[in-house]
Amino acid sequence: MTTSARLTCAAILTAVAMPALADYPNQPVSFIVPWPPGDLEDVLTRMIADQMQTDHGVAAAVVNRPGGGGGPFPGAIDVANAKPDGYTVGSFVLDVALVGHEIGIPELSPEKFDPVGIFLNYPFILAAKGDAPYKTMAELVTYAKANPVAVGHFGIVTSPAQVTMAMAKTMDFEWGSDAAFDALDCNTLASGDADVINTTVQLVLPCLNDLTVLVALTDNRIPLLPDVPTIGELAPDIAMSSWNGLFVAKDTPQEVRDVLAAVTQKAMASERAQQLAKDTGAEVYWLDAKGSAERIARDKETLGRIMALIE
Repeated sequence: MTTSARLTCAAILTAVAMPALADYPNQPVSFIVPWPPGDLEDVLTRMIADQMQTDHGVAAAVVNRPGGGGGPFPGAIDVANAKPDGYTVGSFVLDVALVGHEIGIPELSPEKFDPVGIFLNYPFILAAKGDAPYKTMAELVTYAKANPVAVGHFGIVTSPAQVTMAMAKTMDFEWGSDAAFDALDCNTLASGDADVINTTVQLVLPCLNDLTVLVALTDNRIPLLPDVPTIGELAPDIAMSSWNGLFVAKDTPQEVRDVLAAVTQKAMASERAQQLAKDTGAEVYWLDAKGSAERIARDKETLGRIMALIE
């Protein structure tokens, strides 16, 4: 066999054994969202799935894997256990990257994921009913020193809950009790299940005008609530906003990451996504893998200060 023939055969065998990554995606793609349908990460991830179908002609769908009030980790385990081929992609809040590998879950330890990019900053708030006997955080502090105040959150391992607990330490008061919920909306307050809830504007839009919003757990003031101070204004040392991004297993090929990044960036720039941002006060944008890794590093430092307060 000539040298040319041998090289041709080798090329054919390699192509058979290892399908070209340029073919990605060529089968259905699942985006794992570890929360019930309806909130911002779910809505935006569905836009990403739609964009994947439009751009690449493959089926793409969101799979909701709520965690029972314990955080995003059941969904993260699904992604960790899947092949690192880009067909099971995580749409995760920051907690997966910050603490997922540190809370005793073998499937997530050591760190299993890399960011493809961050696309959402949540408009997280602390809110109470409109007739609550406090209208500001200062008034809540005074009230809570004499009366028990129950706070609801999405799970004590989640960063918004930890910021909320650290804020009590920083401002010298105690929550009377706390509880985790899968959904924190208008009904949670109306039913009296909690006095104050740590939730997003999106989930309380129907009753937003009837609520008392005490603080925004965001980098910047929320346009829908321009008079509400941010956590950075009240307690700068523990200021940390919540974000959501796409994550893949560390062994995922770069070519796959590039496709996911391009699709997501295009979806976030769409009129639909930007209108959602305007309607809900969320920040919808695209931060690439390098920028996302840098943000994760900064947030880990802030989380260290938060944990020192609440442990």
